[in-house]
Amino acid sequence: MGQKVAVLIPCYNEAATIGKVIDDFRSALPEAEIIVFDNRSTDATAEIARDHGATVCREPRQGKGYVVESMFDRIDADFYLMVDGDDTYPAEYAEKLLRPVMDGEADMVVGARLADHAAGSFRPLHVFGNRLVCRLANWVGRGSLTDIMSGYRAFNRRLVRCIPVVSAGFEIETEMTLQAMYYHLKILEVPIPYRSRPPDSFSKLRTFQDGARVLWKLFSLFRAFKPLTFFGAVGLILLMLGLLAGIPPVHDYLTEPDHYVHHVPLAVLAVGLVLLGTGFVFLGILLHAVNWRFKELHNVLTRSGGDVRRP
Repeated sequence: MGQKVAVLIPCYNEAATIGKVIDDFRSALPEAEIIVFDNRSTDATAEIARDHGATVCREPRQGKGYVVESMFDRIDADFYLMVDGDDTYPAEYAEKLLRPVMDGEADMVVGARLADHAAGSFRPLHVFGNRLVCRLANWVGRGSLTDIMSGYRAFNRRLVRCIPVVSAGFEIETEMTLQAMYYHLKILEVPIPYRSRPPDSFSKLRTFQDGARVLWKLFSLFRAFKPLTFFGAVGLILLMLGLLAGIPPVHDYLTEPDHYVHHVPLAVLAVGLVLLGTGFVFLGILLHAVNWRFKELHNVLTRSGGDVRRP
C-alpha cells in the first residue's frame, strides 16, 4: 500500500486476546502501523501489545469515546482501520473495509455484524437495541445503515478532520455515524461475520446503562442537528394545546351577553401556551439559521485540510 494505514485498537483489559488480534491484523495488513490505545488497563494488555510489536499509547480518561478522541488527535495517517481488541472481528475482512475508502468510494466503511453473528456473540436485548438505535439514527440522518454500533470500521483523513468527537463512552460509534451523516460524508457497509468472545474474555458493555447513553446521544444529536424539526414540533404541540385550552374562554366571551369569561384560569393557560409555542417555533427557526451558517464555516475551514487523496 503506497499510503500510510494505521490500525487503531482501543483496549481495556484485553490481555487474553490482544496478542492474537495484533498478529492477525499484521498478517492481513503487513504494511500498516498497528497502534494499541490502552485505556487504563489493570492487566497485562500494554505489555503483551508491545511484545507483539505494536505501538502502545495510553489514554488516562476512562471511556471509549475518550480513546477515539485521542486517536484522532495523535495519529496522522492517510487511512485508518479501527477494531476492538476482543478478537470478535475477523482480520481477513480488513482489506474489504479499507478498499472502498482507499478508492475514494466512501469516507467510512462499517463492518455490519447483524446478518452473520455467532450464537452468544450478543447479549440478550443487544440485537433488538442495535436495530432500534439503527432505525432512529437512519431517521435522524436519513440513512439506510443496518449496524450503527459496530466497532470495526475504516475511514479516511477527511473524516478525522471533519467530525467532532465529544462522547465519552460506547456511544461513540453512534456519534461518529451521525456526525458523518450530518456532514454528508459517504458511508458504506460491508457484511462481516461476528465471533463470540473467547471464554477468558469479558465484555465491558452494560446493557441498560450504555443503552440509555446511546439513546440520550441520539436525542441530543437530533436536537442539535435538526433544531427546526425539534423545537418547531414542540412549538406546534404547545400552540395546539393553547388553542384547545382557549376554546371555553372564547366560547364564554362570544355567548355571554356581557362577555363575561367564566374560565379565567383556562384563558391564562391558553395565552401562556400560545406564547410559549410561538417562542419555540421562532427558536427553531433561529437555531436552524445559526446551524446553517456554522455548517458553511465548518466546510470552509476543513476543505483545505480534508483531502482524501483521491486517485
